[in-house]
Amino acid sequence: MRLEQRCWAGGKWDPAAGQPLNGEADLVLAFGVADALRGGRALDALRGEYPAATLIGCATPAELHAPSRQDKHLTVTAVDFEHSLVKSARVELGSPPDGYVAGQRLADALWSEGLVHVLILSDTSGVNASDLTRGLAHALPDGVTVTGGISAPTSRAGDGLAFLDQPLAEGGVAAIGLYGKRLKVTCGSAGGWELFGPERLVTRSEGDILYELSGRPALDVYHEDLGRYAGEVAAIGIHFPLSVRTNDPTQGILRTVIGADPRLGTVTLAGDIATGAFARVMRATDDALLRGAGLAADNCCSAGEAPPQFALLVSGVGRRLILKQRAKEEVEAVRDVFGPGTVLAGFYGNGEIAPGEAGERPELQNQTMSVTGISEN
Repeated sequence: MRLEQRCWAGGKWDPAAGQPLNGEADLVLAFGVADALRGGRALDALRGEYPAATLIGCATPAELHAPSRQDKHLTVTAVDFEHSLVKSARVELGSPPDGYVAGQRLADALWSEGLVHVLILSDTSGVNASDLTRGLAHALPDGVTVTGGISAPTSRAGDGLAFLDQPLAEGGVAAIGLYGKRLKVTCGSAGGWELFGPERLVTRSEGDILYELSGRPALDVYHEDLGRYAGEVAAIGIHFPLSVRTNDPTQGILRTVIGADPRLGTVTLAGDIATGAFARVMRATDDALLRGAGLAADNCCSAGEAPPQFALLVSGVGRRLILKQRAKEEVEAVRDVFGPGTVLAGFYGNGEIAPGEAGERPELQNQTMSVTGISEN
């Protein structure tokens, strides 16, 4: 497997890093600000540079390879596999959208002998990513791993776009399958969040709307658990997400609080939450989030194994808002685990699709760092 990284900025290519591919790539991953993707000029440049490759990527407030860059650019990672194959599929959700069926359709389109991994990227609009992930995972056979993420919009409409060779329509989902006996894919995720409030039983919920905790209006309980930190939910939600678990206390996933209705006493989350689950408020310090990024890399690379040749990182956009100037240290924490021989790329998203810290089943998560390691042997 050969890898090359480049940056498209100001209408031209920066010098390449890595092994020169001379346009011979099977897969190209590109992440950057939405302005760089508007009008199709950057995608035309990608197609001209890598004519035979599958192009996949999405808009993001900042990509993880160079999170301090602010200009209209894309960071591009081109992969030339020696022994593996790439296949792509896309779906556009109907009206009303059915994420579960969309996930099944993607699985049906990609499944064939030799499938090792599915990478999925979704637009932000109209997609229930929890249902999408469940439908995909249910339709795929055991042993096929699934990771990916949800694009993160800026303040302008249409900024949450994703693309697969061409921009996806609103509500579109892109996926690629990776195939081959000599392909190795490993996954890891972690948050670094710390326990803050008491655990509460979810006594009423529907989709991503949380109605009741312990038989009381969810918003009242959330404010009670926050204590002196209670205030505008929209302002504090990224700092105090909920850890949600079912029966296994070791397998919790994070859900960001993105809104509330004081009249109904409800809390809206960035992902589904089931009645009968348990939830508790979490909080984080900068150092704890950075330790979580390193733990995600540890979980991706078991003790004694060689680091991957390439690692795709997806971090919750809320983590960047909390870390501010220290956001670049998330990448450094991963690099400290893998070493300089691993090529890193990735983006900040509105959700991360990866197995939980203690499980193999893919889940939609919020405000975690997820790492997908890819190598050929």
